[in-house]
Amino acid sequence: MKRTLAVILAGGEGARLSILSSQRAKPAVPFAGKYRIIDFALSNVVNSGGDNVVVLTQYNPRSLNDHIGMGRAWDLDRTSGGVRLLQPYIAQGRIAIWYRGTADAVFQNLSSIEQAPGDCVLVLAGDHVYKMDFQPFVNFHRRKRADVTIAVRRVPMAEAPRMGILAVDEQGRVTEWQEKPKQPKSDLASMGIYVFSKRALRRWLSESRPDFGSDIIPAMLAGGGRAYTYRFDGYWQDVGTIQSYWQANLELLDDNPALDMYDREWLIHTRSEERAPAKIGRSAQIVRSLVSHGCVIDGTVMDSVLSPGVRVEAGAIVRDSIVMFDCVVRAGAVVDQAILDKEVVVGPGAIVGTGPIPAPPNRMEPGALTTGITVVGKRAAVPRGARIGRNVRIDPEVRIADYATRVIQSGATVERREARPSRRTVARAAREATEAARVAELEAAEASALEAAAAAGRPAAHDAPIAGSRAAREGGAGGRPPRA
Repeated sequence: MKRTLAVILAGGEGARLSILSSQRAKPAVPFAGKYRIIDFALSNVVNSGGDNVVVLTQYNPRSLNDHIGMGRAWDLDRTSGGVRLLQPYIAQGRIAIWYRGTADAVFQNLSSIEQAPGDCVLVLAGDHVYKMDFQPFVNFHRRKRADVTIAVRRVPMAEAPRMGILAVDEQGRVTEWQEKPKQPKSDLASMGIYVFSKRALRRWLSESRPDFGSDIIPAMLAGGGRAYTYRFDGYWQDVGTIQSYWQANLELLDDNPALDMYDREWLIHTRSEERAPAKIGRSAQIVRSLVSHGCVIDGTVMDSVLSPGVRVEAGAIVRDSIVMFDCVVRAGAVVDQAILDKEVVVGPGAIVGTGPIPAPPNRMEPGALTTGITVVGKRAAVPRGARIGRNVRIDPEVRIADYATRVIQSGATVERREARPSRRTVARAAREATEAARVAELEAAEASALEAAAAAGRPAAHDAPIAGSRAAREGGAGGRPPRA
């Protein structure tokens, strides 16, 4: 791994995560309470012995940039190697465009990648949750003298149509590739994790091949490239939908979870701010849950994942839910099968997630919110005593005044309305518009007078600007002091 550059693709929009990724890149979405999704890719690289990482960002990168910073949490704050975050840029002679796909992101940064020492490039997706030692993977690639080696795993046939599907020979060499086939021929799927030789990247990357799965791998197979597979049987999860994200979080609560977050031999590192220990009050009841530092619990928490700083007041109930940083669930409120983004406030006696399941899908996002999970956006407020149904979307920054009713039916969406200006603001704007129109009329009259004087051969009356014109207000014609 010391001679391998790791390139993490972290620019995805993650539209299937609904409003969780509307203000942040998908790899920056919190996971398992205190972590972010990208922590798994970064930690896997570091735990495998890697120390040279490039993160390619694009969509809403601020949260991701703030989280990674100089890479200190992963011991990547170093002068040689370390971590670099690269965003799309305008090169001379090129039209300013975003990355058009996974391969195009690497292609546009190929000059930086080629400057790194070593002969191999490890290309990773930044939005998967998994634990993997990359050293055997890279060693396998070198032994086979491959152009590309693809990490693969068996998947249920129902999931195969949304993945790259492969056929291989007895030596593990790829013989056929299907990108997201409607009728997959096998259940052997690409994990979106590759090792490329640098010479292969130089040969096969081009502007006409923007995506690894759709373009690069098929082109390499057609052109005689040496493509091999590396079988991985450990934990790996694409948390790209609301249901898979919610389920992967709650599976961590099992007695023997498939993803062991407490393995001292393979720690998942993260940037974590200092907070006080979690405080469990006298009236609190906590059952099978993850409660992060800084939480204050006086109510009931059951089968849920709580990020740092969450407050659950006395009489409140949080059940089968994910509650992110610094949310407040007021006294008597209930949160059931919901995801609350950062800094949400649920008012006293409100219920978030009520009604039978299955429920009608969300009408604005019928493909994203279908399984009964209600999602509340960052810094939104839920009114006192409100009743919020299933598959409801409450947009970020929604205020109490944005609710037309305190009963939100299943499948509905609450959007933030633009604030109406006050009467005083409207009156001031009207006065300013009237004054601007009057001044424009006077200046037009002045221009007409000057044109008429010039046509008649008379000198322009610069010394006597029309009253109220810009020249009069500025102290003379053209803004110059009047002649003596």
